[in-house]
Amino acid sequence: MADDQEKTEEPTSKKLDDAKKDGDVPKSQDMAGFFALTVATITIIAILGFVLERVANLFPYYYSFFGKPITEENLSSIATTSFMEATIAVIPLAIAVAIAGAIGYLAQFGFLFTTKPLKPDIKKIDPIKGLKNLFSMQKLIEMVKITAKVSVAFFTGSYVFLMFIEELPTVTLFPMGDQIDWLIEKAIFLAGVMLIVFLVFAVIDLVIVRYQYFKKLRMSKQDLKDEYKNVEGNPEVKARIRRLQQEMSSNRMMSDIPEADVVITNPEHYAVALRYDREKEDVPRCVAKGVDHLAQRIKEIARENNVFIYEEPPLARELYRIVDIGQEIPVELHEAIAEVLGFVYRAENRTF
Repeated sequence: MADDQEKTEEPTSKKLDDAKKDGDVPKSQDMAGFFALTVATITIIAILGFVLERVANLFPYYYSFFGKPITEENLSSIATTSFMEATIAVIPLAIAVAIAGAIGYLAQFGFLFTTKPLKPDIKKIDPIKGLKNLFSMQKLIEMVKITAKVSVAFFTGSYVFLMFIEELPTVTLFPMGDQIDWLIEKAIFLAGVMLIVFLVFAVIDLVIVRYQYFKKLRMSKQDLKDEYKNVEGNPEVKARIRRLQQEMSSNRMMSDIPEADVVITNPEHYAVALRYDREKEDVPRCVAKGVDHLAQRIKEIARENNVFIYEEPPLARELYRIVDIGQEIPVELHEAIAEVLGFVYRAENRTF
């Protein structure tokens, strides 16, 4: 019993689907952040010329106010124009980062829309549970991860920056344009180095998050059994339903025997009842069949209702084997059945 309760089994697809519906998915903040930061860096490099152009356009505008009195109207105009230009310059970056952040999450667990996490839950404001979460192993791991990431990022950035400092005495001798080019080149290099560092963090975080997620959703053997019962149905209930269905089918079959024209038997083990309604059917049809006890019951009902019983063992066995209840007699048996019906009709002085 103890083994059944240990969470040793990997979660089933249903368990994962149920968790996803509840909004519980493996989310790596670092991976989404890395993706957004990468797109932001590329976007900044791509629109740098556009941003510099917008900023350059502001200087003539600002110069136009030199010598003019500082009035509320002038200050309002300067503030409005500066805000609009800054907004125009930043909008492409903001859109790119927003889209990148969304894609960063979608790439991890696909599209997800659920309102369940937004539903009020009194457990979320439980102070005791809140304190336990505050000092939990999960929080300790997060603290260690943050400290490690900040430390590595700081020392890596500092090391690269110090390399640049060593070049400053030479760079100060460059023309202004060359100095700006050097600064842009070094900024791009530093951004590339930091992105590599963040990528390493993101991959490690993704592995840890997914490991913890699947470990949290592990199931015991009893959980697997319970889930199987819920999905497939309780075996005992299913067996009872099958028995009821068989009983209903048997009752229907027995009610059709009085309308049969003949019951063909072998005579102990097999019995097949056939009906031939020449006005409605072109071919005789099987209305009941059975073996052993059920065959004897079919014959009893046939006798009670004066249905002719015809003994033909090979034909009875063949009919039982290839013809289902409600099915027409196949072509290969038409001739044999015609002979039987002809005999029955002659015995009963009926027209065939």
